[in-house]
Formats: sequence, C-alpha cells, structure tokens
Amino acid sequence: MLPTTVIAILLFFVIQAQMESASPTADLIQPLPTNESYTEQEETTEYIEDTTIYVEVKGAVHKPGVYELSEGNRVLTAIELAGGYLPSSNSKNINHAQRVEDEMVIYVPIEGEEVEELSSSPDQKSNLVNINKAEVAMLTTLPGIGPAKADAIIAYREDVGGFKEKQDLMKVTGIGQKTFEKLEPLITVK
Repeated sequence: MLPTTVIAILLFFVIQAQMESASPTADLIQPLPTNESYTEQEETTEYIEDTTIYVEVKGAVHKPGVYELSEGNRVLTAIELAGGYLPSSNSKNINHAQRVEDEMVIYVPIEGEEVEELSSSPDQKSNLVNINKAEVAMLTTLPGIGPAKADAIIAYREDVGGFKEKQDLMKVTGIGQKTFEKLEPLITVK
C-alpha cells in the first residue's frame, strides 16, 4: 500500500510540473478592427431655454427705457437698472419683490400723481397665455416652446380655426403629454 501511495504522490508532482511549464496552446484572440462607417451615431439636440426677458420702466426714474433682464429677476432690479428713483417719485405702491415677466411695464408715479393701485397678487387668469391669440413672442415664453413649436401652434390654430380646449394643444406636432402637463397651468383658450 505504501509503494502505491508514494507512486501516486510522485505522479501528481510530475504532472503538475509539466502543466506549469507547458505553454498555452490556445491562440491569442485579437480584437477585430471596427469600421466607423457602420457605427450609427446618435444625434442629440440639446434644448436651451431662452431666459432673457425685456421689461419697460417708465415714469419717475433717472433713465426710463426697456431693459434686458433674466427670468426670475425682481422689480427692484429693473428699477436699479433704470438708475433708481427720482427725488419726486412715489414708490409706496410698487411691489419691489414681484418677479418680472416678459413685456412687463413698470410705471413709477411722481408724488401726488393719482394712479390706479395695482393688486400685489395679480389675478392668476391674467398671467395665462391664450394659445388662440398669442403670437410667437408670447408663446416662446412658455417652457419647452421655442420659435419652431410656436410657429407650429399658430399654423395649427389657423388651419383648424383655433383650439377648443387646452388638450387640443397635444394635436400640434412636437407637443406630447409631458410637454402639455408643464403647459396646462400656464395656458388658456378663451
């Protein structure tokens, strides 16, 4: 029994030594060169929303005029761009914290001038964009609507005779459910 065990152990070491010294017989796998002409490149277009707006400041300021602002700026910023108030101005009814909107007019009266007092919380309906009447400039103020989609909205309403309900906006090419969900609280058809 002992000689068989010794022979088995010797055979094990001999076989193991041969396996370690043997070179691999498999050929190395070379990667195939890729032909770029067959690879389809996915073209992506990144949408950059234009956040530039224009506000007109009139009345008792040093430099009345139209000023370029960014979306989210406040009335105070527009008045500062207009050089600030004249000594004769009356700014007590101006909401300096209100966010400015494109095409907004800020009028600063002089002391003693009677002006209609503006509500500090404007009616939500007045801020809605009427998709049956709005032109390209107003439509492009909506999120996700650039000049091309604004033109498509106008073309659709001219072809069909107007939008009967807000959901009809999804019939315009390029406006799907997700875009409509963002636009719905911002638009009207009246």
